[in-house]
Amino acid sequence: MPDYPISNFHFPIFTVSLSCVDLEDCTYQITTETSVDDLSCSIESVGLMCPPLLINQRPETGNSNVGRADFEHCPQPGGFTIVSGFRRIAACHCLGWSDIEARILNADTQKLDCVKFAITENAFQRPLNLIEMSRAVYMLSVFFKEDKKLAEAASAIGVLANPSLVKKLKAVCLLPGAIQDNVLSDTISLSMALELGRLEADAGVAFAGLFETLKLSLNKQREIITRVREIALREDISILDVIMGDDFQEILNNEDLDRNQKARDIRFYLKQRRFPAITRTETAFEALVKELNLGKNVSLRPPRDFEGTVYNLNLSFKDLTELKACGVSVEKIIQNPAFDRWLKGTDNDSCVKI
Repeated sequence: MPDYPISNFHFPIFTVSLSCVDLEDCTYQITTETSVDDLSCSIESVGLMCPPLLINQRPETGNSNVGRADFEHCPQPGGFTIVSGFRRIAACHCLGWSDIEARILNADTQKLDCVKFAITENAFQRPLNLIEMSRAVYMLSVFFKEDKKLAEAASAIGVLANPSLVKKLKAVCLLPGAIQDNVLSDTISLSMALELGRLEADAGVAFAGLFETLKLSLNKQREIITRVREIALREDISILDVIMGDDFQEILNNEDLDRNQKARDIRFYLKQRRFPAITRTETAFEALVKELNLGKNVSLRPPRDFEGTVYNLNLSFKDLTELKACGVSVEKIIQNPAFDRWLKGTDNDSCVKI
């Protein structure tokens, strides 16, 4: 009977009825890949080249010398737990197979060894993604409580991580599935995932859905989270109340807006709600600059959040003709009475100061 070695272990290969394999037990599952279409085609074409690794959960057949008939006639489904080969077994089910060849671990095999086998078979086939790494580290954390020892154990079997990283990876594994899915799709970073996990119940999931829809950069994600949290605190409501509010949802669900427009409008809405006075002043200033009609080569910018008194005037030109045109625009600013009143802080309908 053939053996399949991993480290110092040798696993005999037996033919096992698929009805005896517990498909619901994902204790040792590392992979995040769920599709089996490509694998089914491969197995149908050339067969099952690498037998899955199972552990025998029936003490009465725990001896590795049991024969083929013992496995094929197990009294009830669920006699074996999958340690490695979840997708291979799923593919065989899709193909309608009734039994497969599998490597069998004795029922008395230590759980830590099973964890190591599961991780090793995945980690040495391909690079693990962040969620797969988090699953691997979390499995090992049951046996290695100190982050330093946990990092050493993980690195020894192909999951390269330092103590700081394993601490984060353990936390990621406990996050809601929606947040983990966003990590997988590169919608959010590891640090952002952990930040969402620290928010109140369901708020992190709501943000994850928002970021998946809008495909925002990290800086804009942080801006939106900060604005929403500040609004919730200022108005004494929950974060979820802000996100699920009618005005917010109206923008998000507006089919006439593309993704970028929705992101822009949501950011402006949150800024307006968080800083109503600044937003009003900003809108008034933009209207004033528009009336000045300065042209594309002249830009006039106010102090940041209108908290200072120094304005910035930028000119861009490539020759004297364009420079003279800029000069005309500058003179327009100087001679404009509305801008004069703005600088002096005079109250009027067109100049609303903070």
